[in-house]
Amino acid sequence: MTANSTEVENQEGDDAHLKSNMRKVAMAALAGTSIEWYDFFLYGTAAALIFPTAFFPESTPTMALILSFGTFAFGFIARPIGGILFGHFGDRVGRKRTLVLALIIMGVASTLIGLLPTYATIGIAAPILLTVLRFTQGLAIGGQWGGAMLLVTESAPSNKRGYYGAYAQAGAPVGVILANLAFIAISASVSEEFFMEWGWRIPFISSVLLIGVSMYIQLHLEETDAFKELEAANEKQRVNDTAAAPVQRSPVLEALIKYPKTIGLAAGAFLSIQVCFYILIGFVLAYGSDPDGAGMSRDTMLLAVLIASAIQVPAQFMAASYSDRNGRRGIFMIGAVLMGVWAFALFPLIDTANFWMIVLGITGGLVFLGMMYGPQAALYTELFSTEVRYSGASLGYQLGAILGGAFAPTIATILWSQYDIFWVSVYMAGASVASYACVMLLTETSGNSLHG
Repeated sequence: MTANSTEVENQEGDDAHLKSNMRKVAMAALAGTSIEWYDFFLYGTAAALIFPTAFFPESTPTMALILSFGTFAFGFIARPIGGILFGHFGDRVGRKRTLVLALIIMGVASTLIGLLPTYATIGIAAPILLTVLRFTQGLAIGGQWGGAMLLVTESAPSNKRGYYGAYAQAGAPVGVILANLAFIAISASVSEEFFMEWGWRIPFISSVLLIGVSMYIQLHLEETDAFKELEAANEKQRVNDTAAAPVQRSPVLEALIKYPKTIGLAAGAFLSIQVCFYILIGFVLAYGSDPDGAGMSRDTMLLAVLIASAIQVPAQFMAASYSDRNGRRGIFMIGAVLMGVWAFALFPLIDTANFWMIVLGITGGLVFLGMMYGPQAALYTELFSTEVRYSGASLGYQLGAILGGAFAPTIATILWSQYDIFWVSVYMAGASVASYACVMLLTETSGNSLHG
């Protein structure tokens, strides 16, 4: 055997190891984010269908729905706080350990929601405790996204960063699918009375499985190369520096000082995704199943959202792969334009009360969102340098989440009840215009090095 053939074999072995490790990282990120988003979206589904009755029984139906979506918003208020806290430690102690902690917190909070007594049992304490647990969910999701996203994108080859980043992003529609499947399965298996009293709790209690996923990540996945290099560089600097080491600023503060415009534009870019997504997977459940809306059954609307979310998954991967070849901004802006236009087709399609027209309406919206959401992980990773990447990306993402998603179902409910469903479409289109403008102002990041 020649030296050259040995080198080739070694290189092939290294490549095979890298591919195997990348698949393991990608699937772990997908599993973790799917269950994490499942927990988060369970709440959105329950807020539309269960919580108005269980936790706000003394209010009118419309006000109960508004109050229920209001507790839903608390999760979003907590997300930037979670992004700051977990971003700080993610840039200081590593992506993996921070992600594991976020997953455990989400699993515990969601399980406790499933065990929470209702208003009929403990009175006003019930919605208060529900809000506290929702806030805790928000803290966890605020830290989870940055950790999962960076674990994948910082490990991926530069020419497939968008594609592998889509595994972390796929957790959102997969989480919707799992949440809706859980509610459909339980609803079909038990009486309406049992479902409203106890059945809805089972999907939440199942969230304890997330703790198992977090343990797998902790035991079987390595820290990213980019963070390892950052640690090595910092250690070398400490060893070589004979003078007293200067006090380091918080990574969050450093990100705000170094990238204020980028963080603001990243937040704005996320507006359309958040506004439209939570209307498509949350508000439409309430609208479609309301006698004053489409008048469809609860399970029919859940199934429509489930089918649409299943189609969103491959759409995101296609958009992410396209961004690897042609850049992140172009496909993102195309998605924003199409979403803004489609907003005016959505509710007329739902109002037909035809199941497949409803599926078409929701699917079109989620596919166009997927054109933005698929490449987003790679885009946000490439916007920031390694030492503040967790903090900067999380801040942009979570600020966009609170501005866009926190009150989207509530605002949509108010617009519908006080004015007309047409104005919900205007609201969605306006958010899409804002996202288009913000992405247009960002620089193209495809191909940027993540080292340094």
